[in-house]
Amino acid sequence: MVVDNRNSFLSILLQKAIEILLRKECRNINSIKINIIASSKEILKGNIKKIHLLAKGINYKDLIFDEIELKAKEVNLSFKLKRAELLFKNEFIANFKIQLSQNSLKTILLSKSWNWIGTMISNELLNSKLFKDIKILNDKIQIAGVNNNQDEINLEEVNILSKNGKIYLENIISNKSISIPIEDKVFIEKINIHENSIFIYAYSSINI
Repeated sequence: MVVDNRNSFLSILLQKAIEILLRKECRNINSIKINIIASSKEILKGNIKKIHLLAKGINYKDLIFDEIELKAKEVNLSFKLKRAELLFKNEFIANFKIQLSQNSLKTILLSKSWNWIGTMISNELLNSKLFKDIKILNDKIQIAGVNNNQDEINLEEVNILSKNGKIYLENIISNKSISIPIEDKVFIEKINIHENSIFIYAYSSINI
């Protein structure tokens, strides 16, 4: 069997170029694996049949993700071979799965960039002024909020669910619910809690 080393070489270069681009966009990525499905001719023409990406330990604008798996088809790009640089030429649809742990959620909701979401959750669902903590225990979410007296902690269990492509949190006792702001182009298909992590399945148009 003859091995197409040029195809392997081009795939490696393209994978590296995509990794460089993603690392520029993110503050941190602990590890990343990229699989390119395309022949050497297709890569040279910038026509990629499929991209499969698995990244762990991601910090994107203070949004902390434990793991992101992304799949995209029919991607057109301009690939400069000598410098391993690329530019995406078309808007394509990516399907992805996001894993969020308890620690990641707490870090996000206490960060300077996103603590307003924690405040909104506390105000609307807990009747508390400030967000204090979040826990995922036995596949259930528990949120803690505080008022001016830091010793008075309000604890409530909430459900997380997808509806009409958006993420909602719902107070189990009061049935109050709020929508969590996300980009309009992102459509949430389903949300599961498993082994004390939240898994979000979604798709989005991407134009980099």
